[in-house]
Amino acid sequence: MLILTRKTGEKILIADNVSITVLNVSGTQVKLGIDAPQDVRIMREELLSGPDGAGDGAVEE
Repeated sequence: MLILTRKTGEKILIADNVSITVLNVSGTQVKLGIDAPQDVRIMREELLSGPDGAGDGAVEE
């Protein structure tokens, strides 16, 4: 696992087409902005499998 430290406004680049920007840090919460092509699925881990085991954590925007 790669561990990075970033400040608000700084980015992490993944491959050629995905960037993650730290938008805000407040206490124990971090707000991230993710810029990726529409064909890249972005999911929150806790939504991958809902209570019935069939959850879909994808968020359409």
